[in-house]
Amino acid sequence: MAQVTLYLDDDTMDRMRAAAEASGLSMSAWLARLVRERTRADWPREIIDLVGAWPDLPTAETLRESASTDGPREAL
Repeated sequence: MAQVTLYLDDDTMDRMRAAAEASGLSMSAWLARLVRERTRADWPREIIDLVGAWPDLPTAETLRESASTDGPREAL
């Protein structure tokens, strides 16, 4: 397992310590969880579960049907 040296100002350290304690984790485990969450490459399960949650949401094609054409553009 790798080790990292991290330099934090006192306020940031206090905030990290409080957040780790509130979540019941060591600061190392809390920081590792934060890095995993912020660098994930897949969608969180909570987001995937939202698929189909709004049955009346119009499709992209439906929204595009009512879109007007762009106005004339100025040459640069």
